[in-house]
Amino acid sequence: MKHELVNDWMTRQVITITPDVTLPEADRLMTEKKIRRLPVVQNGRLIGIVTRGDVRGAQASEATSLSIWELNYLLARLKIEDIMTREPQVISPQATIKEASKLMHDEKISGLPVVDEEGRILGIITESDIFRMVVQEWHTS
Repeated sequence: MKHELVNDWMTRQVITITPDVTLPEADRLMTEKKIRRLPVVQNGRLIGIVTRGDVRGAQASEATSLSIWELNYLLARLKIEDIMTREPQVISPQATIKEASKLMHDEKISGLPVVDEEGRILGIITESDIFRMVVQEWHTS
């Protein structure tokens, strides 16, 4: 398992967004597609990532003194570029699963965009992908 490559286990069909997408649009997309992270791309290059936690953290708190109308107005205008993590941790498709899992563990993150040398997104490797690999390995051994 240590020598398995990210390229062999990553999810290739990655749903991405641009930085001008609004918070409600990103939230709706994550809910519809049942995903927890969205790489943010601009001009074909990865520039950030937004997670389900980022979206929840940007949403309304019950402690606000704003009216529901004011709050909805502000949230509807909030852009992903305002809440995304810029320059996220990334990994090469030729890295090993061991390297990916160590990076994810050390940085306390649950997924890594997989990019080429120019920063174009090729896929994403997540805890779920690694878990899928472990399960498959255990059941074929």
